[in-house]
Amino acid sequence: MEPLRIHQGLVCPLSRTNVDTDQIIPKQFLKRIERSGFGQFLFYHWRFDDNGELREDFPLNAPQYQGASILVAGDNFGCGSSREHAPWAVQDFGFKVIIAPSYADIFKNNCVKNGILAIQASETDVQTIMKKADTEGYTLTVNLEEQVVYDNEGFELKFDIAPYPKQMLLNGWDEIGVTLSYEEKISEYELAHK
Repeated sequence: MEPLRIHQGLVCPLSRTNVDTDQIIPKQFLKRIERSGFGQFLFYHWRFDDNGELREDFPLNAPQYQGASILVAGDNFGCGSSREHAPWAVQDFGFKVIIAPSYADIFKNNCVKNGILAIQASETDVQTIMKKADTEGYTLTVNLEEQVVYDNEGFELKFDIAPYPKQMLLNGWDEIGVTLSYEEKISEYELAHK
Protein backbone atom coordinates (compact mmCIF):
# COMPACT_ATOMS: atom_id res chain seq x y z
CA MET A 1 0.00 0.00 0.00
CA GLU A 2 1.05 3.58 -0.53
CA PRO A 3 1.60 5.81 2.50
CA LEU A 4 -1.04 8.50 2.95
CA ARG A 5 0.26 11.64 4.61
CA ILE A 6 -1.02 14.68 2.71
CA HIS A 7 -3.48 14.21 -0.10
CA GLN A 8 -5.01 16.90 -2.28
CA GLY A 9 -7.82 15.80 -4.52
CA LEU A 10 -10.99 16.59 -6.42
CA VAL A 11 -14.15 16.06 -4.36
CA CYS A 12 -17.18 14.08 -5.55
CA PRO A 13 -20.42 14.36 -3.54
CA LEU A 14 -22.70 11.37 -3.02
CA SER A 15 -25.71 12.82 -1.25
CA ARG A 16 -27.21 9.51 -0.08
CA THR A 17 -27.54 7.95 3.36
CA ASN A 18 -27.38 4.29 4.38
CA VAL A 19 -25.28 3.30 1.37
CA ASP A 20 -24.77 -0.41 1.93
CA THR A 21 -21.98 -2.61 0.64
CA ASP A 22 -24.28 -4.27 -1.92
CA GLN A 23 -24.87 -0.83 -3.45
CA ILE A 24 -21.14 -0.10 -3.34
CA ILE A 25 -20.29 -3.39 -5.11
CA PRO A 26 -23.24 -5.63 -6.09
CA LYS A 27 -22.97 -9.34 -5.30
CA GLN A 28 -22.81 -10.50 -8.94
CA PHE A 29 -19.34 -8.92 -9.24
CA LEU A 30 -17.78 -10.75 -6.28
CA LYS A 31 -16.52 -13.66 -8.36
CA ARG A 32 -13.08 -12.15 -8.97
CA ILE A 33 -10.25 -13.64 -6.90
CA GLU A 34 -7.86 -10.67 -7.05
CA ARG A 35 -8.30 -7.31 -5.33
CA SER A 36 -8.12 -5.26 -8.51
CA GLY A 37 -10.71 -4.67 -11.21
CA PHE A 38 -13.65 -3.92 -8.93
CA GLY A 39 -13.68 -0.15 -9.58
CA GLN A 40 -15.54 -0.55 -12.86
CA PHE A 41 -18.47 -2.02 -10.89
CA LEU A 42 -18.57 0.63 -8.12
CA PHE A 43 -22.18 1.75 -7.52
CA TYR A 44 -23.07 -0.26 -10.62
CA HIS A 45 -26.86 -0.06 -10.35
CA TRP A 46 -26.68 3.69 -9.76
CA ARG A 47 -24.05 4.43 -12.41
CA PHE A 48 -25.61 2.36 -15.21
CA ASP A 49 -29.13 1.89 -16.55
CA ASP A 50 -30.68 -1.48 -17.49
CA ASN A 51 -28.98 -1.30 -20.91
CA GLY A 52 -25.52 -0.81 -19.40
CA GLU A 53 -25.42 2.89 -20.36
CA LEU A 54 -24.05 5.51 -17.97
CA ARG A 55 -26.77 7.47 -16.14
CA GLU A 56 -26.19 11.18 -16.65
CA ASP A 57 -27.83 12.05 -13.33
CA PHE A 58 -25.34 10.13 -11.14
CA PRO A 59 -22.49 12.28 -9.75
CA LEU A 60 -19.65 9.84 -10.49
CA ASN A 61 -20.61 9.99 -14.17
CA ALA A 62 -20.55 13.80 -14.38
CA PRO A 63 -17.58 15.22 -16.29
CA GLN A 64 -16.77 17.63 -13.45
CA TYR A 65 -16.06 14.72 -11.08
CA GLN A 66 -13.88 12.60 -13.34
CA GLY A 67 -10.64 11.82 -11.55
CA ALA A 68 -12.08 12.59 -8.09
CA SER A 69 -10.13 11.00 -5.25
CA ILE A 70 -12.19 12.24 -2.29
CA LEU A 71 -15.75 10.94 -1.85
CA VAL A 72 -18.15 12.79 0.43
CA ALA A 73 -21.19 10.75 1.43
CA GLY A 74 -24.16 10.68 3.78
CA ASP A 75 -24.66 9.03 7.14
CA ASN A 76 -24.07 5.29 7.74
CA PHE A 77 -21.83 4.74 4.72
CA GLY A 78 -20.77 1.13 4.15
CA CYS A 79 -23.54 -0.51 6.16
CA GLY A 80 -24.84 -4.00 5.34
CA SER A 81 -22.64 -7.03 4.82
CA SER A 82 -18.98 -7.11 5.78
CA ARG A 83 -17.62 -7.72 2.27
CA GLU A 84 -14.08 -6.40 1.88
CA HIS A 85 -14.79 -6.03 -1.84
CA ALA A 86 -16.53 -2.72 -1.06
CA PRO A 87 -13.36 -0.81 -0.11
CA TRP A 88 -11.52 -2.64 -2.91
CA ALA A 89 -14.03 -1.17 -5.39
CA VAL A 90 -13.84 2.31 -3.83
CA GLN A 91 -10.04 2.27 -4.00
CA ASP A 92 -9.84 0.73 -7.47
CA PHE A 93 -12.13 3.49 -8.76
CA GLY A 94 -9.57 6.02 -7.50
CA PHE A 95 -10.82 7.23 -4.11
CA LYS A 96 -8.22 7.61 -1.37
CA VAL A 97 -10.38 9.44 1.18
CA ILE A 98 -14.04 9.20 2.20
CA ILE A 99 -15.73 11.82 4.38
CA ALA A 100 -19.09 10.98 5.98
CA PRO A 101 -20.97 11.57 9.26
CA SER A 102 -20.78 7.87 10.18
CA TYR A 103 -19.73 4.46 8.88
CA ALA A 104 -20.44 0.83 9.56
CA ASP A 105 -17.56 -0.28 11.82
CA ILE A 106 -16.51 -3.24 9.65
CA PHE A 107 -16.45 -1.11 6.51
CA LYS A 108 -14.38 1.59 8.23
CA ASN A 109 -11.88 -1.00 9.50
CA ASN A 110 -11.67 -2.57 6.05
CA CYS A 111 -10.91 0.85 4.61
CA VAL A 112 -7.87 1.25 6.86
CA LYS A 113 -6.68 -2.27 6.02
CA ASN A 114 -6.79 -1.31 2.34
CA GLY A 115 -5.21 2.15 2.58
CA ILE A 116 -8.35 4.31 2.48
CA LEU A 117 -8.80 7.08 5.04
CA ALA A 118 -12.43 7.17 6.22
CA ILE A 119 -12.95 10.49 8.01
CA GLN A 120 -15.93 10.97 10.30
CA ALA A 121 -17.22 14.56 10.18
CA SER A 122 -20.30 16.36 11.46
CA GLU A 123 -23.42 16.45 9.31
CA THR A 124 -22.94 20.23 9.03
CA ASP A 125 -19.38 19.90 7.71
CA VAL A 126 -20.41 17.15 5.28
CA GLN A 127 -23.24 19.30 3.92
CA THR A 128 -20.86 22.27 3.59
CA ILE A 129 -18.41 20.16 1.59
CA MET A 130 -21.19 18.74 -0.61
CA LYS A 131 -22.46 22.24 -1.39
CA LYS A 132 -18.94 23.44 -2.24
CA ALA A 133 -18.40 20.33 -4.40
CA ASP A 134 -21.21 21.54 -6.67
CA THR A 135 -18.63 24.04 -7.92
CA GLU A 136 -16.56 22.53 -10.70
CA GLY A 137 -13.00 21.68 -9.71
CA TYR A 138 -13.54 21.86 -5.94
CA THR A 139 -10.57 20.28 -4.15
CA LEU A 140 -9.68 19.54 -0.57
CA THR A 141 -6.35 18.93 1.10
CA VAL A 142 -6.27 16.15 3.69
CA ASN A 143 -3.35 16.23 6.10
CA LEU A 144 -3.37 12.97 8.04
CA GLU A 145 -0.35 13.88 10.16
CA GLU A 146 -2.10 17.04 11.43
CA GLN A 147 -5.59 15.45 11.25
CA VAL A 148 -7.09 18.34 9.32
CA VAL A 149 -9.01 18.82 6.07
CA TYR A 150 -9.06 22.23 4.39
CA ASP A 151 -9.68 24.05 1.12
CA ASN A 152 -8.28 27.30 -0.28
CA GLU A 153 -11.46 29.20 0.65
CA GLY A 154 -11.04 29.12 4.45
CA PHE A 155 -12.93 25.91 5.20
CA GLU A 156 -11.23 23.69 7.78
CA LEU A 157 -12.24 20.56 9.61
CA LYS A 158 -10.29 18.71 12.28
CA PHE A 159 -10.87 14.98 12.56
CA ASP A 160 -10.08 12.20 15.02
CA ILE A 161 -8.33 8.95 14.23
CA ALA A 162 -6.94 6.35 16.61
CA PRO A 163 -3.13 6.03 16.72
CA TYR A 164 -2.96 2.46 15.31
CA PRO A 165 -4.92 3.09 12.06
CA LYS A 166 -3.18 6.43 11.69
CA GLN A 167 0.23 4.74 11.74
CA MET A 168 -0.95 2.07 9.32
CA LEU A 169 -2.07 4.72 6.81
CA LEU A 170 0.92 7.02 7.31
CA ASN A 171 3.30 4.13 6.64
CA GLY A 172 1.27 2.37 3.96
CA TRP A 173 1.07 -0.78 6.06
CA ASP A 174 -1.55 -3.49 6.06
CA GLU A 175 -1.62 -5.86 9.04
CA ILE A 176 1.19 -7.96 7.57
CA GLY A 177 3.23 -4.79 7.13
CA VAL A 178 2.70 -3.93 10.79
CA THR A 179 4.01 -7.38 11.77
CA LEU A 180 7.00 -7.01 9.45
CA SER A 181 7.88 -3.70 11.11
CA TYR A 182 8.80 -5.84 14.15
CA GLU A 183 10.85 -8.29 12.09
CA GLU A 184 14.10 -7.54 13.93
CA LYS A 185 12.50 -8.07 17.36
CA ILE A 186 10.78 -11.23 16.15
CA SER A 187 14.12 -12.59 14.91
CA GLU A 188 15.79 -11.72 18.23
CA TYR A 189 13.02 -13.52 20.13
CA GLU A 190 13.27 -16.58 17.89
CA LEU A 191 17.06 -16.76 18.38
CA ALA A 192 16.65 -16.46 22.14
CA HIS A 193 13.95 -19.16 22.27
CA LYS A 194 15.20 -21.96 20.02
